[in-house]
Amino acid sequence: MFNQEQLQLLNQELDNSRVKTRSKGNIQLSYLEGHDIINTANKIFGFGNWSYSVTSLEVVSHEVNQNQNNVVCYKAVVKVEVYNQDHTLHISREDVGFGTGIAKTLADSHEGGAKESITDAVKRCMKSYGNQLGLSLYNKDKNHTNNAQYSQPQQPSQPNYNQSPNNANQQTQTPYQHQQDFSQLTSLGLQVMQQGENLVVVGKNQFENKTAIRNAGFFWNSENKIWFMPLRHAA
Repeated sequence: MFNQEQLQLLNQELDNSRVKTRSKGNIQLSYLEGHDIINTANKIFGFGNWSYSVTSLEVVSHEVNQNQNNVVCYKAVVKVEVYNQDHTLHISREDVGFGTGIAKTLADSHEGGAKESITDAVKRCMKSYGNQLGLSLYNKDKNHTNNAQYSQPQQPSQPNYNQSPNNANQQTQTPYQHQQDFSQLTSLGLQVMQQGENLVVVGKNQFENKTAIRNAGFFWNSENKIWFMPLRHAA
């Protein structure tokens, strides 16, 4: 089915610079981004030698949170098919993915939840094809975030606030110039500010929206009671 070059590529160790992390509760999860998976599949299989189709897409739940934002959860079942060079043989995989859309308007929340669930399902299908498509992330004997060759996005060092919450609050804050990068947070009534070499989240109801803040890549500084992200990570 696969030629020798493809097999070698699929079995290669995953480049840790491609691995991203996010927090879920007290657990750090490693993952590959959706566009990274698609780019890798195009390089290994060829643009016309693989495809995916949505078998089913349904709304699991819909609620309105305390900030009057619509929260819509979707479930998607996706089928991925990979063909050989002359399309005489193919291998298919099918899996389920989930996604949550949070937005002021119902249409935007449906859009976000549906897209996220499909992307999640595609990634879960792709992992079965080899290390380069995410399989090695499920190997608990490997620590992708502690590899010396991998510097981002590890848990960053705490921002330099001289161990003083008062000093942290006194640092000059200016609106981050790329607010559109954090549109999910701004839709929740929050704002991202630049404070020295870090980005910080300001606004009310941060506790209620901590999951969205964490998913956006911010880390909680318990000493100074602030959500932050090193500016270099955002860049």
